Amino acid sequence: MTQSGKWSACDGFAQPGAPHHSAGRRATSTRAAGRTAACVLAVVVASCSGEDPPRDVPLEERTPKVLLIGIDGVRVDVLAEVPTPNIDRLATTGTFTQRTRTTTPSVSGPSWSSMLTGVWPAKHGVTDNDFGGRRYDAYPGFLTRLERARPELSTFAVVDWTPLMELEGGSTAVGPEVDRRELLDGYALGWAEADARATALAIQEISSADPDAMFVYLGNPDETSHQTGSIGAPYRDAIAMADRQVGMLVDAVRARSTYGTENWLILLSTDHGRTDDGGHGGDSPVEMTTFILASGPAAAVGTVEGESFIVDVAVTALTHMGVEIDSTWQLDGRSVGLR
Repeated sequence: MTQSGKWSACDGFAQPGAPHHSAGRRATSTRAAGRTAACVLAVVVASCSGEDPPRDVPLEERTPKVLLIGIDGVRVDVLAEVPTPNIDRLATTGTFTQRTRTTTPSVSGPSWSSMLTGVWPAKHGVTDNDFGGRRYDAYPGFLTRLERARPELSTFAVVDWTPLMELEGGSTAVGPEVDRRELLDGYALGWAEADARATALAIQEISSADPDAMFVYLGNPDETSHQTGSIGAPYRDAIAMADRQVGMLVDAVRARSTYGTENWLILLSTDHGRTDDGGHGGDSPVEMTTFILASGPAAAVGTVEGESFIVDVAVTALTHMGVEIDSTWQLDGRSVGLR
């Protein structure tokens, strides 16, 4: 990603209020085999017009929609070094900060839980990847909150890290109230293939349905770094591939026949960084520093004023969708990057 300035780490990563630790229309499907690569190619070839459709409808009269793309385990200084033209284009027309702070500990279970719920681990209860003590009943994911506040909205999620959508005993960050849930297994499929299929399923939803709020999880960069024990070429190639998938998703959004009457907010973020050997879970700056990107007609252009935290992502999505934040929800985040 091309950056105008050098990345620098933040000091002091304590999170406010958090302890320190070392169906009707609703459907869930598990895809184990696929023809999705051909589907992606066909949709993207058909959708890449290169230009946005006319924007004759005033912004306040357009229908708000949100697409959150979560890429697992992206270290921000490495992101700055990898060519990511699609993410760059989003950043130049929106708000980007590479000084966001994640959870303690900096591992996926608590971090994704905080991104999706808008509260710190002290509230949602997830402190490791076992998800014991989870309290999604009291602090549900933002898609579930949208369904409860505005049940007429159409929600969609696809993940290839299964605990986000399937746990013994139920109760997950992407809960059953979400209208369409697509569950893939990155370990069984291979993470590059799983991310390709996740992207294809999301493009299918964007192109053939009318989603209002979406979450797309891409896990390959994190797993590639773990498998190689480094932040070297394979990890960087996985980030570049995720960038191409971001571009495909954005192209599909812009190819919608109703795009000119819609107010899409594209949110992009990651759950944690990592050390040089591919590990994470500690409180070093390279593990704790993440990023938030918000792009679209409703996004401000520039960087986030003040500090930003992983819990801001869910609140930003809800705010864009016109959901009034109820104080009884006890959310810890704030809206960032919106006009």
